[in-house]
Amino acid sequence: MNGLSHEQSRKNSARRKRKVRGRQARAASWALGSQPMFGAGKVQYEIGARVNGMSYGGIGVVQGLVSELGLNREIDGRLRLLKRHLPYHESDHVLNIAYNLLCAGTRLEDLAMLRDNAGYMDAVGAEMIPSPTAAGDFTRRFSEADVIELMECINAVRPQLWRGRGRDLMGETTYIDVDGTLAPTLGEKKIGMDISYKGVWGYHPLIVSLANTGEVLYLVNRPGNVASHRGSAEWIDRSIDLVAPHARRVCVRGDTDFSLTAHFDRWSEKADFIFGFDAQPAIVARAEALPEAAWEHLERRPRYTTRTEKRRRRREKVKARVVRERGFVNYRLNFEDVAEYDYRPRKCRETYRMVVVRKNISKSRGDQALFDEIRYFFYITNRRDLSASEVVRLANARCDQENVVAQLKGGVNALRVPVYDLLSNWAYMVMAALAWNLKSWFAMMMHLTADRRK
Repeated sequence: MNGLSHEQSRKNSARRKRKVRGRQARAASWALGSQPMFGAGKVQYEIGARVNGMSYGGIGVVQGLVSELGLNREIDGRLRLLKRHLPYHESDHVLNIAYNLLCAGTRLEDLAMLRDNAGYMDAVGAEMIPSPTAAGDFTRRFSEADVIELMECINAVRPQLWRGRGRDLMGETTYIDVDGTLAPTLGEKKIGMDISYKGVWGYHPLIVSLANTGEVLYLVNRPGNVASHRGSAEWIDRSIDLVAPHARRVCVRGDTDFSLTAHFDRWSEKADFIFGFDAQPAIVARAEALPEAAWEHLERRPRYTTRTEKRRRRREKVKARVVRERGFVNYRLNFEDVAEYDYRPRKCRETYRMVVVRKNISKSRGDQALFDEIRYFFYITNRRDLSASEVVRLANARCDQENVVAQLKGGVNALRVPVYDLLSNWAYMVMAALAWNLKSWFAMMMHLTADRRK
């Protein structure tokens, strides 16, 4: 930091922008050039004697947010893993792993580069940070209760954001999405790993996230062969209890695996839910028995809206042409209808809405039409304030959670398994997912509806 005032920094930034715009404006008077634009730059490299530089300029602001929320104090006050603090505390280790991923690290070994970066350590206010070996040892100190306690430490500071600038993002309805995903590994000695139904070795973590803000509320590591819904009811309950006091309305969403009918009555007392439902023969037969007057056309919203006045000519669909030329079987959706009826699962006392989507699909091979096929998709919900089409749209919107999962996998690398057993990898996943949550929290600090109106 150079000690410049905010006003002076703003003026410097504006002056640099004006210079760049001036260079761009001069491009209009350029003649045909005989030389390429890229040449030898007027740059000299020196090693500063008093100034430290780094490429992770935002890490100091993130550390300021962590301190303001009191996350480090919450972790040190509730998590007891170290007998003596020589010199690191529990929060130092947790933030060390999270910050490593925020600073483009992909594995524990990358901490060695941050240990040699004086600018980074100055930015986070640390005299020294834990080494890769110390970080790996820290993950092996966790019991299952300790991992859960760490997640609750992180959850304890969220309400400050939800009551503040995140309040607008929580909206009229706050959506909790739940799903499982695979965390593969090529390792052969990872304790607790197993082979999934896809033939992939690794773990099968459960992810519960907040759709409105993109935060990960709970991340639970499990062996790779467990069913997606295994043990999910407990974490759905925890998520509802966490979010409900700070939301106007809570709605839980999940695919067919999470239609746990034994819990519907209890969840219905505390929150709304929309789940996919298996197309069992008896359920399909009931949908087929509905009168035609019960069905209405399902209108889908366009994927995007064209903003240009002049539309460009559509290019050929190469994939469709190749499928047709090679005689592959091709399925094409003709139209969709939607209907609903009341349904009471056997394990429930209450009756719920069953919303049915009927898809008319044409089947062809090459240029030869085969026959139309009818498929049914079901959604069960306790919401009575929505039309059947709105229920379908909200249920399908849960697929946006795949973007959060993709960021956990390829963005912050939170679903890598760098240590040796299920518990230590679970602890690592939670600390690594904190990096994604810090990004979401920082985005909330930058968001306020009133700010956009100014």
